[in-house]
Amino acid sequence: MATLKELADIVQGTVVGDPTLKIKGVSTIQNGKPESITFVAHPKYFKFVQSTEASAVITSDIEKLKNKDGIIVENPQMAMAKVLGHFSPKDPPPKGIHETAIIDPDAKVGKNVSIGPYTIIEKGVILGDNVILGANNVINTNSAIGHDSMIKSNVHFYPQTKIGERCIIHSGTVLGSDGYGYVIQKDVHLKIPQNGKVLIGNDVEIGANCTIDRGTIDNTIIGEMCKLDNGVQIAHNVTIGKGCLLTAHVTIAGSTKVGEFCLFGGQAGAIDHITIGDRAVLACYTVAMKDLRGGKIYSGVPAREIRAKNRQDAVYIEVKQLKKRLNRLEEKFKVIS
Repeated sequence: MATLKELADIVQGTVVGDPTLKIKGVSTIQNGKPESITFVAHPKYFKFVQSTEASAVITSDIEKLKNKDGIIVENPQMAMAKVLGHFSPKDPPPKGIHETAIIDPDAKVGKNVSIGPYTIIEKGVILGDNVILGANNVINTNSAIGHDSMIKSNVHFYPQTKIGERCIIHSGTVLGSDGYGYVIQKDVHLKIPQNGKVLIGNDVEIGANCTIDRGTIDNTIIGEMCKLDNGVQIAHNVTIGKGCLLTAHVTIAGSTKVGEFCLFGGQAGAIDHITIGDRAVLACYTVAMKDLRGGKIYSGVPAREIRAKNRQDAVYIEVKQLKKRLNRLEEKFKVIS
């Protein structure tokens, strides 16, 4: 429970209407519930403001409220994230080390660390203060987890995998598995040893069922503040710059370098040994097959600047329509003749 004024203080917004209005939770604008707060940012949803049953609306434009109670902010999505955080269930974090956990005496465990059932901590592992490890995790030799990081259940750290502070790793993820490398001679596949490491910066979140391979010689590196969705595959020797966002099923092939603050849409990817510049955006299903300049939006296979691709697609549609017209004319002349 919170008043509209209390929520406005959390999001640093301005109250419109009754500041003492009681808010018990959050709802979507099209399925608004009484005593809840919602938000509207995209024009697609403006039509629901008048009909929503939510008691208050967060928006950036006072005119969109149409005499409803609300909060005016610069960024409604950012504000809603903070409000959701306020109303999130406050489940107390687990405390202490479960009796079934196996911890090598050579491991270094920081203060206030929580380790769940059947988790294995091997020789040389370093756990920072306030680290939380769920059940059934395997942290292999000489790995390190920074302060205040949370590892959900069923995560595997291969040897010498190191993550920074305040990271979140979701269930099913594997860090430091062997990269895919073979030398082929006379139909024999000789495995290339993978001797590098995986190094992950501070404030990184990695979704469920991701795989990040260790390097062959150089390390695989994920920069600070990167956020990876579920099912992302990062191959050996890849470098991902600071602040990148990789959505579901993105695949980055070996030795590719991705700049800072790049965005990859769902199922986008890059082939091996290329460089993608800072702040490049790859739309869904886009594949980078050569070096790409930063600061551009790309689409298609192979990736092209989206304006060029749209022009090409338009020409293709026009040619296709012209071909149909010619076919119809041809059929018409056949009938006449």
